[in-house]
Amino acid sequence: MADDLAIGLMKRFDSLYQQRQVWGSHWQEIADFVVPRKADITKKRTDGDKRSELIFDSTAIHAAELLSASLHGMLTNSATRWFSLRYRDRDLDSDDTAKEWLESVEDDMYLAFARSNFQEQIHELYHDLICFGTAVMFIEQDKDNQVRFQTRHCRETFLSEDDKGRVDTVYREFHMPARAVIQRFGAEAVDNSVIKKNETNPYEKIRLVHAVYPRDERDPQRVDTINKPFASVYIDPKTKTVLSESGFDEFPYVAPRFLKASFEIGYGRSPAMTVLSDIKMINKMSEVTIRAAQKQVDPPLLVPDDGFMLPIRTVPGGLNFYRSGTRDRIEPLNIGANNPLGLNMEEQRRQAIRSGFYVDQLILSQGPQMTATEVVQRTEEKMRLLGPVLGRLQAELLQPLITRVYNLMVRQKAFAAAPDFMKDSPIEIEYVSPLAKAQKQGDIQSALRMLELFGPLAQLDQSALDYIDVDGLAKYLLKTLSIPATTVRGDMEVQEMRSRRQEQQIAASQQQELMQLAEAAGNAAPMVRAVE
Repeated sequence: MADDLAIGLMKRFDSLYQQRQVWGSHWQEIADFVVPRKADITKKRTDGDKRSELIFDSTAIHAAELLSASLHGMLTNSATRWFSLRYRDRDLDSDDTAKEWLESVEDDMYLAFARSNFQEQIHELYHDLICFGTAVMFIEQDKDNQVRFQTRHCRETFLSEDDKGRVDTVYREFHMPARAVIQRFGAEAVDNSVIKKNETNPYEKIRLVHAVYPRDERDPQRVDTINKPFASVYIDPKTKTVLSESGFDEFPYVAPRFLKASFEIGYGRSPAMTVLSDIKMINKMSEVTIRAAQKQVDPPLLVPDDGFMLPIRTVPGGLNFYRSGTRDRIEPLNIGANNPLGLNMEEQRRQAIRSGFYVDQLILSQGPQMTATEVVQRTEEKMRLLGPVLGRLQAELLQPLITRVYNLMVRQKAFAAAPDFMKDSPIEIEYVSPLAKAQKQGDIQSALRMLELFGPLAQLDQSALDYIDVDGLAKYLLKTLSIPATTVRGDMEVQEMRSRRQEQQIAASQQQELMQLAEAAGNAAPMVRAVE
């Protein structure tokens, strides 16, 4: 029996489905030429089917793989720290206990990321992002590894935004085997047709819809699942019945967009869309070049014949008959296939594709006379060119992802108990990925350049150094370089060291004065005896 909630949600789904129709055809064309393993968005394909029959040039495929791998390494590298936590209250930054607890939280989160399937799923997300312009990842709690990540196929997801342009609604259309549906939702929740399919063919797939959206009508005082800020409803679209209803404390999806037009809702645009015309052109040109090469290796032939002239066949190995007379031999037909103009045009298209996927910025061209300093500077410059990409990915990917994982682990009580004096202190996220560090290198170089310029001034007048706060500069460099708190002494420990050093200096000075007095007294003794 149909459910009112399911009927209303399916109407919303139909609306989102219609809005995404144009995007689906665009994605299909991109998938055909750039990511053929996902070329089943609007086309129905079977598992194991060949999907690369349209590709004659793989430049776009390799460029997309390079860009996705580069974003993975520059933003969420598993070998380095790519985020850190800090207190909104800056006074807590000077408290050793607060800093040590926050660093222990970071360590626990990095361990949760390492134990989960994050690295493989985030790479898939980056690849979807640069190919289709939109990527969707689902983050949920896992009993074994605390958190679990699932990058959804773009054909499955339908998005909507709130008034601030943030994705807050995701409908997912997917299929599950009949036996899995009963295992997931129970036999009492599913329709009799599903039960019968499970009995006859348990592996037959059932179409389902999962809706996640803001729950406007709820009771915040209640802590049950149907009063959480975001609703989670599984629907059987065939019978329009609700299979399960629950909720989330925060939005469980992250849906970054690579680029986005202000008038387009929900979905973004990608580098693959920018160079799609070049990709299609190079494939067509490569196909023609292959045929031309075939004609050169196996050219069409001229064969003498006393009959009438037949149509000219210019295909590889084609036979063309002509009247016998002056020429009585079979010879190849010269069609002028060796033309360097086509090869030059192909290389121009390949270069345009590489530029569209930022290959020029990602691959460092190192000359034979280039010093190590020049290599570092050019690397930093190339990193900064990707800065606009970082801004949107921080807002739509990294921040909600880290926040979601942090909240999941808090509810699992995965962290050590926080000190009482800081339990209500808000925590902020700071990005320390290689790309973020590269953008900060300019500030570090400016600080070091300041010290170089102040050196000659101090030789002229020592008071010029009064303008430099050495402690503040040291803290700034440690923070910018993202040095772990466990490797840095706290303010109290530094103060104690300075006090001991000052006491030692005072004691040494006093000892030296006593020695000088003793020496002076020893020198004066003969004079006193002489006077006597």
